[in-house]
Amino acid sequence: MDVSRARRLLLALTAGACAVALVGGCSSGDAQRAESSTQAAAPAVANELQDDYQAVIKDVLPSVVQIDATNSLGSGIVYDGNGHIVTNAHVVGEEKTFRVTAATGKEPMAARLVATYPEQDLAVIRLNSVPDGLKAATFGDSAKVDMGQIVLAMGSPLGLSGSVTQGIVSATGRTVSEGSEGGGTGATLANMVQTSAAINPGNSGGALVNLDGEVIGIPTLAASDPELGGGSAPGIGFAIPVSMVRTVADQIIKDGKVTDSGRAALDITGRTVLDDAYEPAGVAVVEAPADGAAGKAGIKPGDVITRVGDTDVTTITSLQEALASMKPGDEVTVVYERGGSEAKVQVTLGEI
Repeated sequence: MDVSRARRLLLALTAGACAVALVGGCSSGDAQRAESSTQAAAPAVANELQDDYQAVIKDVLPSVVQIDATNSLGSGIVYDGNGHIVTNAHVVGEEKTFRVTAATGKEPMAARLVATYPEQDLAVIRLNSVPDGLKAATFGDSAKVDMGQIVLAMGSPLGLSGSVTQGIVSATGRTVSEGSEGGGTGATLANMVQTSAAINPGNSGGALVNLDGEVIGIPTLAASDPELGGGSAPGIGFAIPVSMVRTVADQIIKDGKVTDSGRAALDITGRTVLDDAYEPAGVAVVEAPADGAAGKAGIKPGDVITRVGDTDVTTITSLQEALASMKPGDEVTVVYERGGSEAKVQVTLGEI
């Protein structure tokens, strides 16, 4: 436990000590002293939490940048001292060159694309010239991210460089699908961190940070509410976990591309099909190469996949979501229809 957190705990225990004694018969003088102690402790705890926020912002914000492309604006995180910056694939789009501005307001710097990986909505760009004092962010451990942790989202929402919002980790392990409209990659993303910290256009590619000053994720998208006409649902945002960020960024920096995605695939081309009531009813196989996972198991073009493992499959998106929780090499039961009859087969999953 860090020192500031220990102090807050000590203050909370001190404030509560006489509350226990009152139940056992504290005197009125004791009660007055306890009330006074509680009143004094509350602002002290709040002030120390505020100090924690300000210390984290001062430490991390210099590592968060604004990325300007021709048709988009987003955020990024300085990944290392060699000028590599990690961001979202949908921030860089089809662009190859960018202007990068530090949150601390220095002159824009030129950068170029190293590689993009739309399947996980991640990309790495590199500064053409590394400025003195460039500070790489500290990246945390996804295994230690848990519900209720206080987090700060840092980036450039709506072009407001160096903005910070606050919230908590609302959930972990979410699987979400990103729309392809509006510049999205259409990817299905697994193990996402859900947060109540506000995520707005321009926050994408920035930093989700814990109170130890560690980046635990990259804010990527906000939930949309169909009842609001597709507008963002307040307080429901998602960040790519730092474990995936590291996996993808390290491969791109080393090899110029992702060589091991860690993501499972059936190795098919498919399309959603409708039933007689015009409701989604499965994924029709358009192509299934003989050397792919599905092809090796005997699945053929024309088959309609309706279930993978324990998950019903009605659309391409639901198929992607089912596979997102699995790993290459996993053996899974696939249920499909062929010629009006249902069949099932064991498939050893391939890799995207």
